[in-house]
Amino acid sequence: MKICASCKKEVEIDHHFSRKAICPMCSGDLHACLNCRFYSEKSHNKCLEPKAEFQRSRDKANFCDYFIFRETSDLTSADRATEEARKRLENLFKK
Repeated sequence: MKICASCKKEVEIDHHFSRKAICPMCSGDLHACLNCRFYSEKSHNKCLEPKAEFQRSRDKANFCDYFIFRETSDLTSADRATEEARKRLENLFKK
């Protein structure tokens, strides 16, 4: 399952999607660092791929050749806890 980093909603994309692809829910760029499995706040250049070029904006579309869309199984424990809390909160306010 792929989750948009901007709106945290599930998105369906095929393996070869365009660099210009946007989220159907929030119109956020999908080919962006925040959606990549190599993105890491703790790494140099915020990327686990050492050959990747530096990207100034992590939430905007880029031309990185190493981009692989992050799966929910790639999320850290903090990301999972945040996602679970968000789901519980949404369920609480559903009618």
